[in-house]
Amino acid sequence: MGSKVLSINPKYMKAMITTLRTLATRTLLSAIELTRIGNLFPLARGRGVVFTLHHVRPKTHHSFDPNAHLEITPEFLNEAIETVIAAGLTPARLEDLPALLMNADPSTRYVCFTLDDGYRNNAKFAAPIFRKHNVPYTIFICPGFVNRSRTMWWETIVAVLRETNTITFDFGTGPQTLDISSTKSKQTTFKRIANMVENIDEDQVVEKIDTLARTIGLNPISIVDREIMNANDLAELSLDTLCTLGGHTLTHCNLARTSPERLLDEIERSCSMVSKYANHPVKTFAYPYGWARAAGPREFKMVDELGISVAVTTVPGVLQTKSTATMTDVKRVSLNGHFQNNRYVRALITGLPFKLT
Repeated sequence: MGSKVLSINPKYMKAMITTLRTLATRTLLSAIELTRIGNLFPLARGRGVVFTLHHVRPKTHHSFDPNAHLEITPEFLNEAIETVIAAGLTPARLEDLPALLMNADPSTRYVCFTLDDGYRNNAKFAAPIFRKHNVPYTIFICPGFVNRSRTMWWETIVAVLRETNTITFDFGTGPQTLDISSTKSKQTTFKRIANMVENIDEDQVVEKIDTLARTIGLNPISIVDREIMNANDLAELSLDTLCTLGGHTLTHCNLARTSPERLLDEIERSCSMVSKYANHPVKTFAYPYGWARAAGPREFKMVDELGISVAVTTVPGVLQTKSTATMTDVKRVSLNGHFQNNRYVRALITGLPFKLT
């Protein structure tokens, strides 16, 4: 009698792995916080953390929400600030880190708050919380979003997949018509298109996504207009002395996949434009996507040559003591929408999770 072999549809495998990874991370962070094991490894804490944020707004409820990790509530931001200050971290401006980290006193630890892309909710919900605690913050701006010449593909895809249950899209082998009536099928389709953005010509895939949106009556530029601050909004927000604006390229592209000429233009011209919005020189920069395949030695060198003192990745990790005045590969810790609990924040700032994963 033959035995049956459990077979899992490959298209659901990645979703299962992601879910299991999230559960494992929550378990690890909870264990670190509950056992206080971080106290046994003080060197793992480094000199503090730079936090990454995107959306800050009241909780939204959608069964299909692949961008949920990019969104936290104002209440959680308030609690996170209170938690890190109570833990003894000193809030600092991102551009001040090189000088601060050359400080010989390793017992002083810092925290910086950074927000990517320039969402309107940053001004509406996040800024008042930073002002309440007198905490400085940096917002990284993409001029292509500000002047409405570039769309946000990750927001566009979500809007399309929520709007319809059938799409026709060319994944590279000709148009395919897909039934996306279930949440699982929408999630699978989102990941499939996101994978194209990462691995195929990004500009071409973004244009395909925009065309798809227009075919079902959605204007992808209107999504940007709804979500992203314009030049006047940024000029007004810059009046807040706690706020600093940084560069984030012209088009939010993967810099590691660009030509040398475009690499220079994306960084140099974006920082020049942001300096006009902010009415101050731009000293900081965030690499779009920020993972290792999007920012490496070539990109770090270019940022350094352009005189930017601090540039941040999304590679997770804590701050370390520096001996130079330039920091072009700074690691950050995500304030992630899937981990909105103070015990996770307390675990993250021990630095131990980044030693164990």
